[in-house]
Amino acid sequence: MYVWPCAVVLAQYLWFHRRSLPGKAVLEVRVIGLTWGHVSQDLLALPPQDIILASDVFFEPEDFEDILTTVYFLMQKNPKVQLWSTYQVRSADWSLEALLYKWDMKCVHIPLESFDADKEDIAESALPGRHTVEMLVISFAKDSL
Repeated sequence: MYVWPCAVVLAQYLWFHRRSLPGKAVLEVRVIGLTWGHVSQDLLALPPQDIILASDVFFEPEDFEDILTTVYFLMQKNPKVQLWSTYQVRSADWSLEALLYKWDMKCVHIPLESFDADKEDIAESALPGRHTVEMLVISFAKDSL
């Protein structure tokens, strides 16, 4: 079984913030069963969420807008929802900035050292190794609340 380096960093963030999670509606986005940019019956049926977890979903730039479209739909149900996402830096040329602006969202970069994830070996997993992983919290821009 392969574990993506980003998954361990997101798990560390969850562990670090575990005391704030009880009572929260948390949606883990999985690869299977979700087509980015497509609002399915299952997506329509979801209750409002407080936190959306998404590890390494920003993998291919051509999917970035579809991902944010889906997140935007979920944010409509709860404007205070946050997307907690980790991604592996694959190109310095890739950016979410214009798409975040288009969808009236903001992104806060969370320093890995702020939740003890700035190591090559988190929780004895040998991950994330030497990969460059970033932690983001995406939400609606303040003026849209």
